[in-house]
Amino acid sequence: MPLLDPDRLLPADPTTRAIAREIYDAVSDLAIISPHGHTDPHWFAEDACFEDAASLFLTPDHYVLRMLRSHGLSYDALGVPRRDGGAVADGRHAWRTFAGQYHLFAGTPSQLWIDHAMNWGFGIDERLSAANADRIYDQITERLQQDDMRPCAILDKAKVEVIATTEFALDPLAAQGKLADKGLVGRIRTTYRPDDVTDPDMPGFLANLKRLGDLTNCDTQSWEGMIEAHRIRRAAFRSFGATATDHGVPDLVTADLAPREKQALLNRVLSGTAAAADAATFRAQMLTEMAALSVEDGMVMQIHAGIDRNTDPQLFAERGPNLGADIPRAVSPRAGLAPMLQRFGNHPDFSLIVFCLDESTYARELAPMAGYWPALKVGPPWWFHDSPRGIARYLDALVETAGFYNLAGFNDDTRALLSIPARHDVWRRSVATFLSDMVARRLLNLTEAREIAVWLVYGAAKQAYKFD
Repeated sequence: MPLLDPDRLLPADPTTRAIAREIYDAVSDLAIISPHGHTDPHWFAEDACFEDAASLFLTPDHYVLRMLRSHGLSYDALGVPRRDGGAVADGRHAWRTFAGQYHLFAGTPSQLWIDHAMNWGFGIDERLSAANADRIYDQITERLQQDDMRPCAILDKAKVEVIATTEFALDPLAAQGKLADKGLVGRIRTTYRPDDVTDPDMPGFLANLKRLGDLTNCDTQSWEGMIEAHRIRRAAFRSFGATATDHGVPDLVTADLAPREKQALLNRVLSGTAAAADAATFRAQMLTEMAALSVEDGMVMQIHAGIDRNTDPQLFAERGPNLGADIPRAVSPRAGLAPMLQRFGNHPDFSLIVFCLDESTYARELAPMAGYWPALKVGPPWWFHDSPRGIARYLDALVETAGFYNLAGFNDDTRALLSIPARHDVWRRSVATFLSDMVARRLLNLTEAREIAVWLVYGAAKQAYKFD
C-alpha cells in the first residue's frame, strides 16, 4: 500500500468521490499563492542547503514539538536551541526520538503534511518509525545537499508563484535587501507585523517604542509622532513588496478614542504605570490606527485573533516564543470590530481579513459580518483548525451566509517550508470534497464547482492580497 493514497480525503461514497476527483483534477496542478506565513526570508536570500532532516521537519515545527512535549519528551532531546546556549541533542539523535514517537501523530494533520513532504520531496514511500529512522534521516540529509533542494529550488518545484514572509516593525530587513539585489522581491514579499511596538504586553515594549522613534526619527512619545513612525516603516516594508500588515492579538477588540484620550493612554503606558486594562485598550486603539493607515496606503490588514501565546513561562524563559504553548480563547468579532468597522467598514480603500480560532463565531458572527461589510473577508481556518475536518467545518459554517466570494482563499501560515505544498494539497482536496457534495445534491453543476474550486485555491488569495 503506498504511503499516500491518491484518493485521500476524498469522499467515501464512490459516486461522490468520482465528482470530487474531477474537481480536484481542475486545481491540483495550479500554482501556489502563499500570501501569509512565517518561513525565514534568510533561507531564500542566502539559498543555502538545509543542514539535515531534523532542521527541516522537526525543530521549526511547533505543531510537532507540542505533541511530543505533551507526552513528556524534553525539548533538549528534540534539539530545540536554548537561550543559555546549553547542550541539546544533535540532529540525528533528535530525529531518532521523533521517529520513535511518530505514531503519536496518527489522525492529525501533521502526519498528513509530513508524509506528503517526505514523499513529494524525497521519494519516501514508507511511514517514519524507529526501525527506519536512520535510513530515512540519511536519505533526506543526503538529498538536501543537492542544488534542486535549496530553498529557492523548492519554491520552483512546488510551483510557488508568490510567498509572503512576516517581519516585526523593527526588523532591519537585511534579507529583503538581498532578495531585492537578486530580483526576487515580488515573488518573495515581506509583511508588516508591528506587534513589537503596538502591544504593551510584549517583552521589551518600551525599549522597542524608543527604537522605533530612533529608526524613523520620530517622537514616539507623542501619539501623532508614533503614528508617523508607523507610516514610515510601512513604506519601508512596501518597498520590499509588502501588500499586507498582520496583527496578532489575544482579544479581538478595537477602539476609537478621542485625540486627548489617546495621548493620555500613551502617557500611562510610557510611564510604566499602565494597568492591564490600559494595555488592552492600547492594542484596541492601535488596531483602529492601523486600519486608518491601511485606508491611506492601501495595505491589506490581517488580524489573527483568539490565542493566548507562550502560556508556559518556563518554556519561554528557556527557549523563547512560538514553540507550542499557545492556547485558543473565545472572542466576539461582532462587538470587538464594531468601532473599526463603523469608521472604515464601508470605505472603498479598506481591506480587512480576519482569522479567528474561536470556531463558534463562524456562523454566528463572521459569516453575517462578511456577508454585509464590503471591507471584510474571512481568512481560512488557522492553526489548530487548518485540518481536513477544520476546513469542512469552516466551509459548512460560512458559505451559506457569506458565500464563497467573501472568503480570502487559503494560506499555509507555516514555518516549515516543505509543508507548504502539503498544506495546499489538503486544502485543495478538502475543497473538492465539499463541492462534490453540493454537485451530488444538485446545488451546483460540475462546471460551477470547478470554477469555485479554482477561485478558492488560486484567485481568492491573489485578489484579497492585491497580488494582481
